[in-house]
Order: sequence, then structure tokens, then C-alpha cells
Amino acid sequence: MTHSTTSAGAARAAWDLLGGRPGKVVAMHIGYAARAAQKDRTPEAPGYFLKPATSLSLGGDVELPAGCEILGFEGEIALVVGREVRRVSPEEAWAAVAWVTAANDLGVFDLRWADKGANVRSKGGDGFTPVGPALLPAAELDPTAIEIRVWRDGELVQADDTSTLLFPLAQIVSDLSQLMTLEPGDVILTGTPAGASTFAPGQTIEVEVSSNGRSTGRLVTGAVQGTEALPAFSAQPRPTPEQWADASGRPVADFQDPAAPVLDDALVARIERVATATLSSLLRKRGIANATIDGLHPSQPGTRMTGLARTLRYVPNREDLFRTHGGGYNAQKRAVDGLHAGEVLVMDARGETRSGTLGDIIALRARTLGAAGIVTDGGVRDLAAVTEIGIPTYHSGAHPSVLGRWHVPWGVDETIACGGTTVQPGDVIVGDDDGIVVIPPGIVRELVDEAEVQEAEEAFIARMVEEGHPVDGLFPMDATWRARFDAERQERA
Repeated sequence: MTHSTTSAGAARAAWDLLGGRPGKVVAMHIGYAARAAQKDRTPEAPGYFLKPATSLSLGGDVELPAGCEILGFEGEIALVVGREVRRVSPEEAWAAVAWVTAANDLGVFDLRWADKGANVRSKGGDGFTPVGPALLPAAELDPTAIEIRVWRDGELVQADDTSTLLFPLAQIVSDLSQLMTLEPGDVILTGTPAGASTFAPGQTIEVEVSSNGRSTGRLVTGAVQGTEALPAFSAQPRPTPEQWADASGRPVADFQDPAAPVLDDALVARIERVATATLSSLLRKRGIANATIDGLHPSQPGTRMTGLARTLRYVPNREDLFRTHGGGYNAQKRAVDGLHAGEVLVMDARGETRSGTLGDIIALRARTLGAAGIVTDGGVRDLAAVTEIGIPTYHSGAHPSVLGRWHVPWGVDETIACGGTTVQPGDVIVGDDDGIVVIPPGIVRELVDEAEVQEAEEAFIARMVEEGHPVDGLFPMDATWRARFDAERQERA
């Protein structure tokens, strides 16, 4: 039977299966070791978010909202609470679980930007938590030996078992009970294995949970494209390369249009009107704390540098390798000759400052090609000449020694480390006297939008303080001051 996941009837059918309407659905962010490795992020403690009971269904078709593109699936093991517990110990927690079943934590990644990790829009829609089709009695299962498998259009794409969980099932139940009362019928999603990805209208996802010879059967979910557009007052879809990559587990570059410019003159001008300190703080709010290239000095104080990264990697000098890779048309020369207007050459010199990594000829060539700047966490030869050439160059200091003393030019346009942070070709590099910020290209426009608002708020607050207003309620702005700021900004728009 197919259950429409856009109706209340589908939710009620799922509640009936679970023994009555659940009070809450709690989902984990990262649960399996392989998923943590895939995300390159291992949590110190379990992290959760809530989904509404109306997101439950027994499978069938789920609606991808009109205008949205990125529908993610995450096969999961779901626990159904059987009795009320509060502050239950890990040793006693499994006894509070009545049933185990299969679930699919669906998400519209186009809408994630608006909720800052709460997942209300992206994962709270009707039918976005299909469960079933059968319930397995938890008392007859070993919680450390439950398997999950997921198929997309018949191809196995996820497979794991609870022996690889970062946090055992009983610990998850106990942990949640420290914060809230768990009630009969509550559903706990315990995280997805590696391999979660996307599917499109016309495709089918199947999830099966099994243990000790028992199986839930396959939970089947399809997708249909919605036809009713979101109203203008609702958050609109933003199917960015970053969201595609996060949903699918593939690299961001797979979703970037090589013909579409990340930066244009208008965007560069907007970037250069906001401080790198503002950009850095907003990246941190997005969970990207390590996005500054540290410890370098500008050759052109008082100037701005904005451009797309091209990368050059040096390896420690080894005489035989320098003989084969250090001379001729080496990686350094190829990197600088390959620069285009508006690009920034970023060099990985491992923080080694006891030789130069570029000199006046390299700087002159980069300037002639229209490059926006050069960044190296190594030394610079001919620093006075490089400074006079005028191309913004950030470096670790001057040194008279030639490249071959400590370096072999090795890789061009690879992911590198520079000044303590990772830089990929195509990243947006922004530098001023405060330092250098690395911005993932898929979020640069959103980040500049937010930076302009934040700096407008800060300017408004500063002006009010200069007029004699106290900072209490103004910094940060309370509802009264916020309304005054919004009204003033509306008038100026």
C-alpha cells in the first residue's frame, strides 16, 4: 500500500503503528564512526534536533517542494520508547525501549540555510520521517548487533551495524532522559551510516533493519515534485554547491559550474567594503572557525586583496628531487604562468621561513597577468622590489636565500595548507591589514549579504552611542532598538 506523505492520514497511520501519537521525534546529527570520518567531524557528545510528529509516515511518496532540488535520504535505526523514564541510567535504558524499526530521515537541503542547524524547514515537512514497516521487539534484540541496509533504485548504498556507533543505543536513550522525560511512543532516530546521499522524483529509497534473524522488511519511499511555489514571505530555496555536496557526500567542485564566475566586479566591490573581521566572525557562526591564514605580513599595508585561490605546494628539499623537479619549467613557474586576472596565488611552504618562496620576477609576472595577490607562509626574496612592484603579497618575512635551500616546487592546484588553514583552488581569498580570510565559494554571496547587515547594525549602534544612548538594550539590540533599526534601514532602501 502506498501512503501519501502529504496528508494527516499518513501521520495517523504511523502513530497507530507506534501505539499512539508520539509526543516527540528526536534525531541525532552524527552517530556512526564511518559517518564521522566522511564528515571529517567527530562529536565529543551526542547532538540532537527535533522533528514534528506530523513528519511521520509509513513510507510512500514524499513531496519535494516546488523550486527545490536537493532531496537527501538518511537511512536510520529508530527506537520507540515503551515507558516513561527520566534520568535513566545507561544500564537500565534499553529496558525503556519497546520497539526497533527502520526510518528514513529525509531533508530538503535547499532550505537548510534559513534555520541555522535547527532543520525545521529542511527536515520537518509532512512525511519526512517514514518508519516501519514492522516493529521488532527491543527486549529480544542485542542493541550492539543491529544491522541497517539502504538501497537506492535497488543498489545498496548504505550498510552498517550498531557495533560501530560512536554512542551505544542505550547511552543515547539515557543521555536524552537526562534532559527531558521520554514518554511511550516517542521516536529516537540514532544517526545514519556513511553513504547517505540524494534522490530525485521518480527514484526509490528502501531501508531495512535486521537483527538475530528478524527483519523490519523494507521501508519504501519515493518522491514527487511539488507544484505549489513557496510564498514570497517564506524562505526561498538556495540549492548551493555547498548544500549539494553536504547532502550527497561528493566534493563541492562536482556541483560548481566552471563557466559561472564566482566573483564579478560588483561582488568584489561589496566584499572590499566589509571588514575581514566581520567575514571571519560570520564564518565562525556557520561552524567554520579555522578559516584564517595566520602569521603573515602584508607588503602593501592599507590595501585590500580579493580573488579566487590558485595553489602551489612546496615539499621539503631533497637533493635528488630538486634535481628532477626544481629546475626547468617547474611547478612554481607553471603556477605563476597559469594565473588569470583576479586570482590569488597561495603557496604552501609549511611555514618554513629560512628561504624565499618567490622574488621580484615572480611578483612582476603575477602583476602583469592581472593577479589579485600572492600569499605564502614562507619567506620572500627581494622584498623591497616585490613591495615596489605593488602586487599585494602576504608573507612570513624577508630572506635572501634561494628557493632550493629548503623547498622543492611540487604541486599546482591541489588542496594545501597555508598559515594554519586549508585552502582549495577556487576558494575566495580576502586580505586586509587584519589578516586573510578563506571563504568557501558556494557561500560567499550569502556571507557578504550577512556582513553588510551586521556592519549596518554596528554602525547604527555606534551612532546611537555617540548620541548619548546607554548600551543596555542597545548592544545587543533589544526588540525596541531592533524595530527602530529596521525602520531606518527600510527608509534608506
